[in-house]
Parts: sequence; C-alpha cells; structure tokens
Amino acid sequence: MLNQKAYQSLSHTFQRLHRFGHLGAIAGWDQAAMMPPKGNEARAAAQAELQVLMHQLITAPQLQEQLQAAEQEDLDPAQRANLREMRREWQQANLLPAELVEAKSLAAARCEHAWRSQRQGNDWQGFLLNFREVRDLGLEVMQLLGFDFDAGRLDVSNHPFCGGVPEDVRITTRYREDDFVQSLMGIIHETGHARYEQGLPRQWVEQPVGRARSMGIHESQSLSFEMQLGRSRGFLALIAPLIRRRFGDQPAFEADNLARLYTRVEPGYIRVDADELCYPAHVILRFEIERALINGEIEAEDVPALWDEKMMAYLGIDTRGNYRDGCLQDIHWTDTFGYFPSYTLGAMYAAQYFAVLRRQEPNLDARVAAGDLSPVFDWLQANIWSQGSLWTTDELARRATGEALNPAHYRAHLEARYLG
Repeated sequence: MLNQKAYQSLSHTFQRLHRFGHLGAIAGWDQAAMMPPKGNEARAAAQAELQVLMHQLITAPQLQEQLQAAEQEDLDPAQRANLREMRREWQQANLLPAELVEAKSLAAARCEHAWRSQRQGNDWQGFLLNFREVRDLGLEVMQLLGFDFDAGRLDVSNHPFCGGVPEDVRITTRYREDDFVQSLMGIIHETGHARYEQGLPRQWVEQPVGRARSMGIHESQSLSFEMQLGRSRGFLALIAPLIRRRFGDQPAFEADNLARLYTRVEPGYIRVDADELCYPAHVILRFEIERALINGEIEAEDVPALWDEKMMAYLGIDTRGNYRDGCLQDIHWTDTFGYFPSYTLGAMYAAQYFAVLRRQEPNLDARVAAGDLSPVFDWLQANIWSQGSLWTTDELARRATGEALNPAHYRAHLEARYLG
C-alpha cells in the first residue's frame, strides 16, 4: 500500500472545509435573496462564527507538518497538484489572524445589508460609516445553455451573483420592467459561472484541486457565455423567436435589431450595464481607486471626488453628487477588494478561447444559430471545466489555447465586432 498517511489526513481536513464552505455559501445566498431584513445581525454573527471555525481548521499547527510530510509521500500527479493547492490555501489563510477574519465577516455582512437601502437613498455618508470597516425567459435561456436545474436555481437579489457549490449552484438576477435586455444578459453571464461550477471534476469535488482555477478564469466562463456566445449573431438569431413568443412579434425583437442593441456603444453610469467597449474603463477606474486606498494614498472619504474625476476623464460622465449611480453602485466593496480586474482578465481569456474555437469550427455561428451549442460546451468542458485546478493558470491557458494569456485576441475580437 502506498505511503500516503499525511496526504490522507490533509484530504480529510480539506473535505471538512468544503462541507463547511457549502453551508456558508447557501447561508450567504439566503442572506442576499430570501432572508427577512431583521435576520441580518444574527446571520452575520453565525457566518462570522463559521468563518473563524474554518480559519482555525486550516491554520492548525499540525497542517504545516502534514504538508511537509506529504511532499515525501508516493502521490500520483493529480494528488500532487491537489497538495500544491492545499499549500496555497494554507499559506493564504496564515496571513490573517482569526480576529481579523471574524471582524471582516461581520463588517462585510453589515455593510452589504446597509448598502441596499443606502444606495437607494443616495446616502454616501451613511455607507461611509460601514465602508470604513470593510423570470420565465431567463429560465428558458438557461435551459438552452445547459444549466442543470437539479443542481441549482435562479432567484432575485439586489445585485446579480452566482454562488453555492457545484452540487447546488445558486444564481440571482435583477429585473427592470422597462428593459429586459440587461437582465437577460445578466442571466446568461451568471449561467456561465454556474456551468463552470457544475462542470468541475466530480471526483475531486471536496478537494482544492477540484475547485475553479481562479476568479479570472471564472469570469472567463461568464464572459464566454455573455460576450462571446450570448452577443454573437448566431445566438441572437437562436433566441429571437423565444423573445418574440414572450413579448410579441414586433420589429424590435428581430435578430438584426437585437444584434444592434447588444453591440451598441454608449458610455453610461453603471458598470454592470456597460457595453463591451466601455466596460474596461469602469474596471480601470475601480482598480485605480482600490490601489490608492490600499497604498494609503487616499482615505475612504476621498473616494467620491476621485470617482467623479475618473468618470469624467475616462467616460465623459458627470457623477458629482450622484452617489447612487457613482461610488455606491457596486456591492463588491462591502466584502472584498481587488476583484474588479478579474472581469477584464476574464474578457481577454474568453476572446482567446473563442479564437481557438473558431479556428477549429469555422461554421460555429451557423451551428449556434441552428440550435447546436455543443461545440462551445464540449470545448469548455474538455479544456476548462473538467480541469479544475490541476494546472496553474498559465499552464491551463497553454494547454487549452497553445499560449498563456495574450491580449491580442481580445483586441482582435473587439475590432472584428465593432469595426468589421
């Protein structure tokens, strides 16, 4: 029998962490989508307690000895990749004391809950107090995109997101009665996240190597669905009859007009509603503000003025005094910093995937328009979803596309779509 005593002990620890994380993910979805407002304080305390428990488990002193011992054991390549991911998660967890983990969880829950009303009320000063501490058409399209409803569901929240675990993926969206365009693409975006989770290697589901490779790769899946597939002429021709069946047979819902709607370029206030060309400017704006905050170059009080300055410089839009559509519009800063670049990284990876896909399948648009989406799903399943975290990010990209991330593919995609 192979010598794997330390490795098996580590596997058991990370299996427990996965199961605790499952509880936390579902409790977090409920907090955003279903929980009555008065439940927030108790839920925040419970979530913080769970985060501390998980932190204690992954930072236990014996884990360092087990990681060192496992390096000397007889492991196959997948187990050795899993061990690499275990060490990476252990190193990251040990950077934070338990007290900070608890305080961060509590502050994030309270800040996000208050943000819901503070954004509606254009109340930056109220948010600042917390900040310092911190359906039918959509369902039909989700079915078209292969979402497994036996392993997930769609609900409504203030901010669209995808959460849960591979066995139980929760998607949320939000709706506007005067504009179905953005909500539909929001559902397609989140379905890309969900298909990635549902396609991860089942045999490794409770181990680090079975998780998504990175958030940049995760966003590459949502943007493969939304930008590369969802806004393509073939896909819009496929769903145009579904839209007309729901909303009536009118010229606005013809495939050609939908293509114009979904490739219209118009600078606007809201990042999640931004067109494909303006979106990176929103990301750069947030990244530069985050970097300045982290480096101590500005204080939280300085965010609105810097936001106004950058919105005018990058998009020509005046946001002075409009916190609701300015620095209060996103939920992300209530919970974490440093995430926004993942969106643009994801867009670049997605363009690179589809450059390969289109070389391999020159008739891709015609097949999609005819209702055959299998070339997209099969390629992503084989090259991205099923690989989990077996490889580093650069190696995953090289194995899938023949090279590490190359932004030239993103530029070529934008030029072909908007200048071609």
